[in-house]
Amino acid sequence: MKFLKILLKIIGSFFLILLLFIATMITTMDRTPYKQMAYYKQWKSAIGNVQRDSAKTGLLNAGWSKVNITPASPKPMAGYGNRHGKPFVSVHDSIYIRAMVIDNGVTQAAVIAADLLIIPPTVTKILQARLTEKEIPFDQVFFGATHSHNSVGGWGTGISGLFFSGKYDQATVDKIADAIFQAIVQAKAKLQPAKLVYMESRDSTDIRNRLVGDEGIIDPEIRSLALVNKSGEKAILSSYGAHSTIINSKNMALSRDYPGVLIDSLESGRYNFAMYMAGAVGSMGPIEKGTDDFDEMKNQAYGVQKALLSSEIIKQPKNELILRAITVPLPLREPSPRLTMDIVLRSWVFKKAFGEYPVFVKALRIGNVLMVGMPCDYSGELVGGLDAYAKTKGLNLIITSFNGGYIGYITKDKYFDRDLYETKPMSWYGPYNGAYLQEVIKDIIDKMD
Repeated sequence: MKFLKILLKIIGSFFLILLLFIATMITTMDRTPYKQMAYYKQWKSAIGNVQRDSAKTGLLNAGWSKVNITPASPKPMAGYGNRHGKPFVSVHDSIYIRAMVIDNGVTQAAVIAADLLIIPPTVTKILQARLTEKEIPFDQVFFGATHSHNSVGGWGTGISGLFFSGKYDQATVDKIADAIFQAIVQAKAKLQPAKLVYMESRDSTDIRNRLVGDEGIIDPEIRSLALVNKSGEKAILSSYGAHSTIINSKNMALSRDYPGVLIDSLESGRYNFAMYMAGAVGSMGPIEKGTDDFDEMKNQAYGVQKALLSSEIIKQPKNELILRAITVPLPLREPSPRLTMDIVLRSWVFKKAFGEYPVFVKALRIGNVLMVGMPCDYSGELVGGLDAYAKTKGLNLIITSFNGGYIGYITKDKYFDRDLYETKPMSWYGPYNGAYLQEVIKDIIDKMD
């Protein structure tokens, strides 16, 4: 009997310690309105320090380049958590880093489109140190990704990396960073006089609201920049909102998904060089039509290309263009990933699992086109009002996701308490971020007009 009492006491002490430990790891959701939070005031201070009148005009020069980053042997594949970072077993199509450098004689900027799930923060950290005035400063480089869920992984840190991008591999991170650096250098060496147009079209037959279906709205716009240089070569940079998830999680072939088919088709037809960047893909999915993954990829790409090639062309007002690039730190509330809809992990647990990396917003104005890069899967449902607001300022807005930082999914705030993939396991920074980030983008539009 005495032994049993001692055993029960030990068990009771163990569970008490366990409960106390769990209490240090979890808490309840902080629902303080964002305008009452310190991070909101920090954002207003940061954007307030950005000068509005520094943009200058000059004659446009442009150059472009690509660097192949296809691994020579199987590597972990990034994209679907249920793969647990298993390596690809074959290569369906090669993956690249593509760069476009723009120069107006006063300012230089670069645009990077990577055939990756995201621009990995581990890569960003290297480039922040490596990209200097000698090449193009990091703050003047605009990053985006095709968001293929069948591209190379090995770049994620912490526990999360093991699920979404596989075991961390420093060599892969270094290779991606070096390819971005080299693509910028090569594109810069090819600068020559060029003319720019902005193109816009709608494709509502190849995109759906994957979050709430017909209850929600879609962003059907295909937004593109097209350039013709002095040699007569043509380049295009396009962005669309449908997720690059045509290939399913059981398919272990390395691929760029439908953006790769689109790029290859454009380059074999009207253009000498093509780039693609995932737009506001949060809440937006493709409409799969075909007999298998690769047939569906072709059909999706064909539909997007058909609409793209019939775009309305919006010419620049004159040959001398404004060129301006900014990178602004993005303050947020402390991370609080959900366990239930109201019980969340404390921020230190999240940081331990994911690592800590800078978060920022990037913006690039080229003539009457304003590109805004967000560090997330930004919802296409949040774009319409911002697009209309930018047009009142004489700007054509392109919002892209995956700018080199990553904070999860951002959706309309009215969906925040729904138990869905995008609003529960992939919502990391608490409520009201839909409204907050819309305000952030509007502030940027005001500063860049």
